[in-house]
Amino acid sequence: MLINPKAILISCCALMTYTVADTLMDAQGKFEINKTPKTIVTFDLAPLDTFDTLGVKVTGVTKPHTIGYLSKFKSDDYTDVGSFFEPDVEMTAAIEPDLIVLGPRTANFKDQFSDIAPTFDSSVWGEGFLDQFYTMTETLATLVDKEAEAQVKLDNIKTKVNEIQAAAPSAGTVLYILTNGGKVSAFGPGSRYGWVHDDLGLIPAVDDVEEATHGEPISFEFIKDANPDWLIVLDRDSAIGTGEGGAQALLDNEIIKSMDLYKNDQIIYVDGVSWYLVSYGLTAVNTAVSQIHSAIVK
Repeated sequence: MLINPKAILISCCALMTYTVADTLMDAQGKFEINKTPKTIVTFDLAPLDTFDTLGVKVTGVTKPHTIGYLSKFKSDDYTDVGSFFEPDVEMTAAIEPDLIVLGPRTANFKDQFSDIAPTFDSSVWGEGFLDQFYTMTETLATLVDKEAEAQVKLDNIKTKVNEIQAAAPSAGTVLYILTNGGKVSAFGPGSRYGWVHDDLGLIPAVDDVEEATHGEPISFEFIKDANPDWLIVLDRDSAIGTGEGGAQALLDNEIIKSMDLYKNDQIIYVDGVSWYLVSYGLTAVNTAVSQIHSAIVK
């Protein structure tokens, strides 16, 4: 339950003062901080991923959501600061952080957390996903004096992106689907995963898929009629830890097996934690781009 952080400041954070040294931009506007942070709390997996990839220690994390390749953050070496939707404000203040980093699920808490420490909204969402990701990664790296390390990793990603874009026109059509509890949804250009088309240049098998955060519900007959050359599959059940291999079992049916994409082994099962939970973390995007690159670029 949220409490008034100002009351907490009196007892544990009264000595913390910040003056303007570096003015940067976060997802909500100008951001100011006067020193390189040493004690960091993150309320989103993407900045946690990015800091970890850059070798930066994070003190407070949302442990309930750290699964898959981020499971190590469940250990006692890290402090649990609640969940995305129920952050533990009191524990966060007790840590006396130098920096608090939010994401799309926690952006609305910025004003409350700003009374505790400089609070940075790292949200990446909507049009121009990859450009937003590049910029946000560079900014996060600047906050922790890791610009050079970040640039090396971003250059590696950009190289693979360029190669995918070059191969895309001759790779054939692509349909991106998400499976969840035995149901299937499709994502097209302009949607949550539309960056595979909008940024990577992969040709959509269907142009008028409903632009929605959770995709447009479809049937296997829809997939057969669309007849994509490639199927990109995100297993949400696996991503959130409620079941493994559900997508592959679901697609093990006569309709899918009758299609050329099945016969040609052109179904890409992507890493759900990277795509669904983490999204714009440095390792997550590298994993996502690498999976597409391995399949598409010959």
